[in-house]
Order: sequence, then C-alpha cells, then structure tokens
Amino acid sequence: MTAAEHGPEAAVELKDVRVTVAGLGVSGVPAAKVLHRLGAQVTVVNATAGDKQRAEAAELEALGVTVRLGDGDTLPEGTELVVTSPGWKPGSPLFVAAEQAGVEIWGDVELAWRLRQPGAAPWLAVTGTNGKTTTTRMLAAILAAAGLRTAAVGNIGVSLLDVVLGEQEYDVLAVELSSYQLHWAPSIRPHSAAVLNLAPDHLDWHGSMAAYAADKGRIYHGNTVACVYNAADPETERLVREADVEEGCRAIGFTLNAPRPSEFGVVDGILVDRAFVEDRAHRAQELAETADVTPAAPHNIANALAAAALARAYGVPPAAVREGLRAFTPDAHRIAEVATVDGVTYVDDSKATNTHAAEASLAAYDSIVWLAGGLAKGAEFDELAARAAGRLRAAVLFGADRALIREALARHAPQVPVTELERTDTGAMSAAVALAQELARPGDTVLLAPACASMDMFTNYNQRGEMFADAVRVLDRASAGTSPGEGRDED
Repeated sequence: MTAAEHGPEAAVELKDVRVTVAGLGVSGVPAAKVLHRLGAQVTVVNATAGDKQRAEAAELEALGVTVRLGDGDTLPEGTELVVTSPGWKPGSPLFVAAEQAGVEIWGDVELAWRLRQPGAAPWLAVTGTNGKTTTTRMLAAILAAAGLRTAAVGNIGVSLLDVVLGEQEYDVLAVELSSYQLHWAPSIRPHSAAVLNLAPDHLDWHGSMAAYAADKGRIYHGNTVACVYNAADPETERLVREADVEEGCRAIGFTLNAPRPSEFGVVDGILVDRAFVEDRAHRAQELAETADVTPAAPHNIANALAAAALARAYGVPPAAVREGLRAFTPDAHRIAEVATVDGVTYVDDSKATNTHAAEASLAAYDSIVWLAGGLAKGAEFDELAARAAGRLRAAVLFGADRALIREALARHAPQVPVTELERTDTGAMSAAVALAQELARPGDTVLLAPACASMDMFTNYNQRGEMFADAVRVLDRASAGTSPGEGRDED
C-alpha cells in the first residue's frame, strides 16, 4: 500500500493490506471487523488484558482476526497501515514506531472517509470545545425538517463506518468530530464545517493549546461552501484564515449580537441570516425566535446559530430552521432543569466537563449555589472563578481536584462560602445536594456544572447527572410530603 492521497470521491482498496488496529473497544472492534470484511490482514493490539478485552478478542479471533493483548507498544512486523482508536495519544510508542517505518496512521473517521463511495452524502461537520453534540443534533433536526435524509453521526455515538458502509442512503450527514478524531483524519474534506469555540481542554493528550487548536482547525481544510466561526472567539476566525479551502468557500460568522454582512446573529429576539441572502449588505432573513431554542440560554442560542449557518450553507430554506429548532429536544445532562423545590431551581449540567462549558452554564443564571469538582485534566480555574464570582451565593465542591477550585475561589471570590466534601463514593452526590439545599434561598439556582471530568467518582458524566437528578427528586418528594412511588410522576 502507498501513502497516495485519496480524493473524497474515491474508495480505498484494502484487500490483503496488513493493518494493525490500535485498541479494542467502541471504535476498535468495529474497525477490525470492517477491515477484515474488506479483505485486510488484521492484527489488533491492546495494552490491557482484562475480562472485557478477552471477550472482545475471542469474538474477533473467531472471525480470523489476530489479537495481541497486553502489548500495545510493539508494531507488528510487516504492518502497512495503522488504524487507531481516537483516545490513543500521538506519542504512544506504537505510533512512534509506525512513523519511523513510514507507515500511515488513520483514525476510524479517516477510514470511513476513505471508504466513501462515489456520490456519497456530503458532510456538514461540527467541532469545538463545547456544544458539539447539541449543535450537531440541532443541525440534523433542521436538515430533517427540510425533508432531507440525514443522521447525526460521528463522535455523537453513531459510527461513521456503519453509516458509510450501511445500506441506508443519505442526502447529507451532520457529523460531530472531536479533536482526537480530527488529529487522525488528515484527508477529510467536509462540504462546510463549524468550530464553535476554543478553550483549554485535553491538553494532556495534545501536549499544548496550539496543538489542540491546530487539530480542531483541520475541520476547515478542503471546505467547499462555508467555514463557520464564532465571532466572539477570535481563535476560531484565525483557524478559518489559516485553512486551505476550495476556491469560493466563504467565512461565515455567528454572534449573539446584531450580525454584520456574512454573519448570523440576533436582532430583538429574532435569529437572522445575513449571509445566505441577496443583498446581504442591506437585508437579513428571519429564521426563528430565541423562544424556539430549548433551553434559550445564551450559549445554546449560539449553538442554534451555528447549526442554522451550516444548514443554510447546504441550501435549507428558512422555514426548516424554525421547524427543526422547535422539534429539537436536548440530550440529558445538558443544562436540564430537574425540579423546583421550595422556590429553588435545580439544574443538571453534568456535561459541563471543562471550565469553558461551566462558564457558559454559570452565565445563564443570576444567583447560584454551584456544585463542582472532579478530575481537572490539567485545567486552571482562576478565570472561571473571577467571571462567576458575582453570581455565586455559595459553592459545594467534591472530587479529586476540588482543592484547585477552592483555591481559585479564595483568590477571586473570597466572599463566597465554600463547602467541601471529602467522601469520594457515589453517595457523595446526595450529600452535595443536601448541602446545597441548606445554602440556597428562594429564587436561587442549584447548578451542577462541575467544570471537571467525572471518572474519579462516577462511571461517566451521565451517571453523575443521574445521581444528581435522583437526589433532587428525593428532595422534591420530601417537600411535597410523599414517599417514593407515592402518587407523583417522575418524568
């Protein structure tokens, strides 16, 4: 196999190619199966050898795939291509050996792109530090409202390999891409793409903010119609300027303010398009009202504008934007109101796993008892604490790196009472909610926006949010004088 470039309309030939798949799991096992089905000679390597990995290995070995457990560092002899799971770091010994041997490294997204058939559905791609999933799902809802055959795929949970090789036909795909996936996808060329925002995240994986931003910026390369950027985030516009795009591709901004020409924005509660209209210097097209967006928090309005910009770049009519946004239902644990108990509103934003997401969540409320903590992933909290200081009534901190948040609050918001939970079992969430109830006053919002990853105490952010919601519902039942299962719906 050669390292020749494959255009977006050419499927790659993999028969008899010796491919090493790095990692089992969510993306590795499907990739190994696809490669084997296409006739490649597949070897899977995985650093760990637990019960789960042995079961996955047995399934692949029954098909004829070679699996090496307990050794993720050694490049199998004769390897011509490496296909990696997104989480493997660029500096892993396996990849160093591959690069020294002149062997290409693809992620599962790159593999899916290379396997696209002529005439395949174009990609409208979304990345950013925060808001990717919500924006991608909004985009899919708008495309569907326009009568297009579409799906929200990629990092959102639906494998691009399954979509590209499946029997279902699509007109266009709404594709969420993480920085990990983009790092290992050098050839993808979306129809149009958006970088929603950039803030420090996953720096332990990328090595630096510059490397993280560069990987995000890959999404713009080869765009044919529109590079959508955040007018409030100059770094996203810089990535557009540096991108190598097709001739005629336009830079399209989105803003929460009144838009300039070639932007999407908000005027008197109306979402408007001043980019894909005739005479954009003098007129704009109404698309929807802010009330059509759920929830109508500022950062979610920004998500809606980005989704609308990508949809309009594909030629979707204005009415479909309104219809799609009205039909969209947010995923769980994203600034979701759980209940109002004794005049205090409890909001679950467990998906706020970094400081940028937490800042957006905190900005949506005026008087907050903040529940925060977990794994910091190398993040610093001073800027977040300083910006949130005027909105905080109190903070309840938990998790492995809670001291980092406490110290930032002490420096920038010393007037805010801080309570720490030393316990790290999952039951700590109930205790945190009980403490928040004591600190809150009618009209306050108790906000779970941890600004950290969850894996120190919970399986994932979903479990963390569910335990918060469960604890709030216990408070709600107690306030109403009912016991569990006694006459109250828990939807």
